[in-house]
Amino acid sequence: MTLELLLNLATALGVGLLIGTERSWSSGDRDGQEMAGIRTFGLAGLFGGLAALSASHFGTHAWIAMFVVLALMTIAGYVIESRTTNSDRGMTTEMALLLTFLLGSLAVAESRLLAAAVAVVVALLLSLKSRLHGALHNLNEAELSGVLKLLFISVVLLPALPNQGYGPWQAFNPYTTWWMVVLIAGIGFAAYVAIRLLGTRHGLMITALLGGIVSSTAMTITLARLDSDKMRHALAAGLLATSALMFPRVLLEVGVINRALLPALLAPMLAAGLIYTAGALFYYLRAGQQPDNTAEPPLKNPFELGPALRFAGLLVIILFLVEGAQRGLGDAGVYLVSLLSGLTDVDAITLSLANSARTDLAEQVAVRGIFLAALSNSLIKGGLIIFIGGRALAILTLPFMLSGLLAGLAVLWLL
Repeated sequence: MTLELLLNLATALGVGLLIGTERSWSSGDRDGQEMAGIRTFGLAGLFGGLAALSASHFGTHAWIAMFVVLALMTIAGYVIESRTTNSDRGMTTEMALLLTFLLGSLAVAESRLLAAAVAVVVALLLSLKSRLHGALHNLNEAELSGVLKLLFISVVLLPALPNQGYGPWQAFNPYTTWWMVVLIAGIGFAAYVAIRLLGTRHGLMITALLGGIVSSTAMTITLARLDSDKMRHALAAGLLATSALMFPRVLLEVGVINRALLPALLAPMLAAGLIYTAGALFYYLRAGQQPDNTAEPPLKNPFELGPALRFAGLLVIILFLVEGAQRGLGDAGVYLVSLLSGLTDVDAITLSLANSARTDLAEQVAVRGIFLAALSNSLIKGGLIIFIGGRALAILTLPFMLSGLLAGLAVLWLL
């Protein structure tokens, strides 16, 4: 018997003991009275390791026979305990026991490190029972539908799309366009889930930050409507924070699509974002403790097929406009499209320019166009604060916003 084999068998035993420990603690079984406790799981893991060892000597049929024996014993134990207790109990422990056998076999036959890693994941998953069930009970029909739709467009639809150019100038690539839609939808849905889990009890600032990931423009409108003397500093902090998130979000999108643009875009975006962040921190400290009775997060389920399709259509239109403007008007046409697109949505033009810069668009033009889109989008949000929030809220926020934009422009044109 070699040292390698001893380590494999020890791993098989350890896998069972780890999962068995979690099962015993979860069921409250400290004295080993349950059908399957720490000792049973430890033996099941070792049994799986010995079964894999037997298969190398007697063939695969030996391993199958041992697994069938364990499965029959597990089923018999489940039936007997269900009849004894007269309760409709789950089969989590029984499934974990069979999985322990398989992991024990894996530790001996293939990879003990993989078996150990999977055992840790299994134990962690089993320990999250109450949290997973609580999250499931809090999930409404619209949210479940959103999850399934997001999985459909990313796992089913995306791989089926052709990855080649169509139309004038070959500017429309179905796979690339829909992949960008999946990216934006995924970021928005992740932020929505975070808001649902955290709620508003952590204050207006966290709501503004998480909401800004979904839509900083929508969150700007929402916060501006809440203006009041008692909350003004907190609202100013939230408005600056949610607007500041646009800059790292743009950098994230660019980094995913075209990492080569990041070095030139990083400095101006950070310059603007840091000034926004400084203003948010300043007013957050001025506000002191956040009010307890804040408004509920005004975000609806951010993923529906309708908005996703509209975003895809907008993205395709901007792709053609950018390509046509570049060919007809040169760099000036790209800048014009960037300014106009940023008035409604900064994500679409960012993704379009980053993608175009991978082929025939100059990187410097793409970088300037992306920043101009962020500039026009920020100016629109400043206008919304003035017209919705009023003069007092605008006096607090606009100096930081304008300073950030001017600093970013200065850094951009000096580089």
